[in-house]
Amino acid sequence: MRVGLLARSQAELDLAKLEIEHAGGSALRLRGDVRKYEDVLAAAERLWATYGGLDVLVAAAAVQGPIGPFVESKPKQWADAIETNLIGVVHACRAVLPHMVERRSGKVIIIGGGGAANPRPYFSAYAASKAAIVRFAETLAEEVRDQNVQVNCMAPGGSYTHMTDKILEAGERAGAKEIADAERVRITGGVPAEKQIKLALFLASERSNHISGKLIHVNDNWQKLEHVNMHPEAYTLRRALKS
Repeated sequence: MRVGLLARSQAELDLAKLEIEHAGGSALRLRGDVRKYEDVLAAAERLWATYGGLDVLVAAAAVQGPIGPFVESKPKQWADAIETNLIGVVHACRAVLPHMVERRSGKVIIIGGGGAANPRPYFSAYAASKAAIVRFAETLAEEVRDQNVQVNCMAPGGSYTHMTDKILEAGERAGAKEIADAERVRITGGVPAEKQIKLALFLASERSNHISGKLIHVNDNWQKLEHVNMHPEAYTLRRALKS
């Protein structure tokens, strides 16, 4: 695959491009801020001009937001988290979907996170934003279903990132369960990248053309979904798993 990388950090863009090229792929660095629609649209247009199209969008940008009791949180920090985690996804989808709809082909994979399907105390902004993008994905999927564009949310499970460090730095404000989970992820590395990649590749492939508007966790038995027709409410924000 040829990959377009959009981020604010030049250093992280450089590193990701290097890793992709070492693996035999091709990558284009597109520096920008998902909170600014003009940045995202300019990046998409440059990608189209360079590669001639865009088949898959992975909306992964997110921030942890305020950690601690909601009653002690600052509204500005809450708003900043929503702007990146929710509005950033909206901007990315708005920039690329017209192109996909016109071509009658495309895949949108939105990265979920803790709080999307269950409460997440002391991470209210993050949880609310992740629940919101799941419902956004479900809604968008219905709008573009007849144009052969599939929109799904992928929950990748816990992995060791700078977000893990922020939980540990927050200490007791994060709550005992979050601290224990973060410590375990720091030690083990969390869900292996290979396991996450398999689900992402499935959702990006034609094998999942019949799946749209779903919230699928990396630990779900998602392999069976390739050959079954699901109940409309299965693997949605309601997480009703009965067929």
